[in-house]
Amino acid sequence: MSDGGLDTSRVSVKTYVPAYQREVWADHADRLGMSQSEFVRTMVQAGRRDFQVDPGKPGSTDDTPGVEGLEDRILGALEAEGVLDFDELVGTLSADLEDRLDEAMEKLQAENRVQYRGREGGYAVVDE
Repeated sequence: MSDGGLDTSRVSVKTYVPAYQREVWADHADRLGMSQSEFVRTMVQAGRRDFQVDPGKPGSTDDTPGVEGLEDRILGALEAEGVLDFDELVGTLSADLEDRLDEAMEKLQAENRVQYRGREGGYAVVDE
């Protein structure tokens, strides 16, 4: 099939995510009345609206990194979720950061570069 020269046939895409992340996505998809496939497809497309990758630029010179596209992310969250109060909106927009932070901390701990120090109440760089 094609639509204006674009191949619109359906194909499979596979990815692997941590089990907890899949559970979060499944719960979110249920709340939206979507299948998991539809949820992932929708969220990827929504995310692609917010991210513009310029391979020629290794870093951002933006004075407010992470804020670019915030208006679009807010609109996308409200379109997906409906009415949200301020705290719910913050939670929705920061969920990705929490997931990325968790993954990075797991990696740093597995590499023995960071460890949790319960007596001190937080994480610290491993002394070499």
